[in-house]
Amino acid sequence: MRILIADDEPLFAEALELLLGADERIEVVGRATNGARAVELTRELEPDLVLMDLSMPGMDGFSATEQIARDSDVRVLVLTGSDDPADVAKARRAGAAGYITKDQIAETLVSAILDAGPDESGPELP
Repeated sequence: MRILIADDEPLFAEALELLLGADERIEVVGRATNGARAVELTRELEPDLVLMDLSMPGMDGFSATEQIARDSDVRVLVLTGSDDPADVAKARRAGAAGYITKDQIAETLVSAILDAGPDESGPELP
């Protein structure tokens, strides 16, 4: 599965890429540091899935998710520090295929990515 990482924290994005790179089923094809760049790279690279942080400079993850969901078949999995139910609901309305908080990465990220892939219906949002 081809993945685009959208997160404005370079160290987190790099660590995430290394974590995902250890799984032979996953290929990280690019990284974006803001929502506008995530939208651009989604068009250019045509990943299967975008891992989207919500809080980024310029265009935030909600707006980027909405634009990607509206303009393509690429799925978006929100990966953020917020566990606020209002953010979960807003991500759902924007078109996110799933929602994971950054504190759940170790135990759930790879399975959530594979579940949210283009051949699946995706994990149910809380």
